[in-house]
Amino acid sequence: MDIFENLMSSAFASGKGQSEKAYTEKEIEAAHKRQKKEGGTLLENLEIVTGRSLKRDYDIDAEIEALNRSLLEDFGNLNAAGVRDVAEKTAERTGKKVETTVATGGKDGGTIPVKEEIRAEDFNGVAEAVQETVFGQERFIRKLLVAFRRPFVLPEEKGHARNSFFLTGKEDTGKHTALYRMTEELAKRGILSSKDVHVIDLALYTETGRDNVFLQDLYVALSSKANVILFEHFDVCHISYLTYVSDLVTEGQCRLAERYTLQKGQLVGVSNAFSTETVGSFSAAGKYLAFVSTKGLTALANVFGAPFINALGDIAETETLTEESYRKVSMVELKKLKHKVEEKLKFRLSGETEPVVEVGTRASDRGLGITGILAYYKDLLKSFAALRLEREYPYDEEVSLSAEDGRVYATVSGERIDLLTLLPGGYNGELEDVKKEMDNIVGLEKIKQYIFSLEEFYNVQKRRKAEGLKSGEVSKHMIFTGNPGTGKTTIARIISRYLKAIGVLSGGQLVEVTRADLVGRYVGHTAPLTNQVLKSAIGGVLFIDEAYSLYRGKDDSFGLEAIDTLVKGIEDNRDNLIVILAGYTKEMSEFMKANSGLESRFPNVIEFPDYTGKELLEIAKITAKSKGYRIEEDAELTLLTYFNAVQAIRAATAGNGRLVRNKVEEAILNHSRRLVAEPEADLSLLTTRDFSLDDVAG
Repeated sequence: MDIFENLMSSAFASGKGQSEKAYTEKEIEAAHKRQKKEGGTLLENLEIVTGRSLKRDYDIDAEIEALNRSLLEDFGNLNAAGVRDVAEKTAERTGKKVETTVATGGKDGGTIPVKEEIRAEDFNGVAEAVQETVFGQERFIRKLLVAFRRPFVLPEEKGHARNSFFLTGKEDTGKHTALYRMTEELAKRGILSSKDVHVIDLALYTETGRDNVFLQDLYVALSSKANVILFEHFDVCHISYLTYVSDLVTEGQCRLAERYTLQKGQLVGVSNAFSTETVGSFSAAGKYLAFVSTKGLTALANVFGAPFINALGDIAETETLTEESYRKVSMVELKKLKHKVEEKLKFRLSGETEPVVEVGTRASDRGLGITGILAYYKDLLKSFAALRLEREYPYDEEVSLSAEDGRVYATVSGERIDLLTLLPGGYNGELEDVKKEMDNIVGLEKIKQYIFSLEEFYNVQKRRKAEGLKSGEVSKHMIFTGNPGTGKTTIARIISRYLKAIGVLSGGQLVEVTRADLVGRYVGHTAPLTNQVLKSAIGGVLFIDEAYSLYRGKDDSFGLEAIDTLVKGIEDNRDNLIVILAGYTKEMSEFMKANSGLESRFPNVIEFPDYTGKELLEIAKITAKSKGYRIEEDAELTLLTYFNAVQAIRAATAGNGRLVRNKVEEAILNHSRRLVAEPEADLSLLTTRDFSLDDVAG
C-alpha cells in the first residue's frame, strides 16, 4: 500500500482547495484493480471509477514514473537497465512480451563514494603506490594504469564496458597482485566505487549443458558492486560460454539464447510464452573487463578471434623478474613476518637480516617465483607459532634469527633451533634420509645412478643462475617398465621425496592412480576428472600404474581424452610436476603411440630388471628384519636355491619382490603354528621348516 499512500500524500493531497476533491485511498485501490483488468493509466481509471476529474498543476504520469523509478531503486533496480520507457509500458498493458537488459550496479553494499569530477592529477602516484608491493614490473604497472585511465580520457562507447584489457606474462610475475593493488588504490582515491575484483574462473565451464550456471555466475558478476571483472583460464573454457564473454567485449552486451526472469536475484528460465517481462541480454556498461593468463596474445586470438582482439583497449605483459626483484619481495615478507611474530606471538626478533633475506630469495628457485617466497615465509610463521604453542617461553622473549646452509635458525634461551623442523613432518636432514633409504634398496644400481645425477644437474644450474648465465632444463617425466614387484612404485615414492629435498619440487607428494581414477563414465566427465588428479599432484609426482590401460584402441574415446588432457596438464605444469608412467615393456611401447606428444615428453625410459635369486634373498632378510624376525643361516641356502629356480622359470609372473613378501609372511604364520608344538623354540627365528617352497613351477 506504500505506493497508494505516496500518491495520496505527495501528489493528490496538493489538490486540496482546488475545484475538485482529492481521490481517497479506497478510490485509488478500486482504480488500480480496474487498471489490472482493463488496462489504461491509473488516472484514466480513477476518472471512470469516481466519475470526476482532478485538476492539477502537475503531470501525474510524470509523478507515477518518478515513483516507479524510486520503487525500482528501492528493490535494487531489479538489476534492470534503468526504468522502462513509455513504449515498454504500453507493451506491458497490452500483454506483449518485454525484454530488458541486465546492467550493472546491484545494491549489494560496500560501495565507496566516487568523486564527482575525475581529474588527471587524481591518478598521480597510483603507479608508485602499486610498485611498493609489486617489484620489477614498472613498465607493466604503468600500462595497467593506462588501461584504467583510458575511459576518463576517451569515454567508452555508450552501453559498452569502460575498458577491456588483457594481462599476460609468465606464471607468478605479479599480474594478479598488480591488478588487485591498483583497484584498491583507485578506490581509495574515489576514482572507482569499489576495491573489489570479481573473478570468473572459466575453467569451471569445460563442458556443455551448464548454461544456467554460467549465466547466473555472469549475471552476479555484472550486477555486483565490483568495477572490475576478472576472467581467468579462457583457454580451457567451452566455446559456447566464450561467445557470451566475447560479445560483452565487442558489442557491450550479450544476448541470451533463452528468455529468463529475475526472481529474488536469480535467473529463472521462462517456459510461459505469455510472460510480460523477461531478461533478454546482459550489459557490460560501467565495468572493466580484465583477462589474465600466462598464455600469450596469439593464444587469446586463437580462442576469441580478431574482432575480440581489436576491441581490447589495452594489452600489458609482465617481464621476467630479476634476482633483485625477488630479493625485494623477500625483504618485504621478512618485515611482515617480524611484525606478525611480535604482534601476535609476542616474540622479540633480532639478529642478522641479510642472510635470512637471502634464504627467502632462494625459495623462488625451481620455477616457483614469488609463490615460493610467500610459501617459505608462511612456513616460518607457522614454525614460530609452534614455538609459542609447544614451549613455555615468557612473552617478549628475545629470539635471534640467523641463516646457514639455506636454513633459518632461531636462538632462544641459549638453544639454537632449525625453525622448519617444528612443522608437522618438517624438514630435518631429509636429503640424507632419502639417500640412506635409497642405499638400502637392493639392486637397481643404474636407476639409483640416474636419480642421483639429477642433484648434480640442478646444483650446476643454480651455480649458472647465480653467475648470471642461462640455466637449462631437462624433462623429468619418466616411464618405468618392467614386471610386477620390481620396485617401480617404491622408487617413484622415493623420487618424489628426493626431488623435493634437492629443491626441484615444492610438495614431494606421490599421487598414485590407475585408469579408473582418470577416465570418466560418461561424456564430458573424463577431462574434469583428469584435471582434478593433475591438480592434486602439482608440486609432487603423479604415478600412473598400468598406464597402457588408458589406451584401448582408436575407438576408446574416453581413454584418448584422458591422454590428451594429461599431455596438456604436463605442459601447463612442467616446472612443478613430474609424471611417471609405469607398465609392462611391450604394452608401454604400444601406449606411446596413442598421442604424438607422449614420446617427446617422456624421454626418460627406465627398465626395471627382474631381481636375481641373490637379490631376492637379501630382500627376504630385510623384510623379515622389518617385521622383527631373522632367517636361520641354513634356511638362507634353501631360499637362494628356490629363488634362483623361480626366476629362471617364471620371473615375469612370479612377482619378484611381492613373491618375497608373500613367502616371508607365510613363514611367519607357519612359525606361529610351530611354536604351539615347540613352546621353547626361538620366538624370532624363521627356519627352513617355516618356508613353503614347493611351488617353483607355479
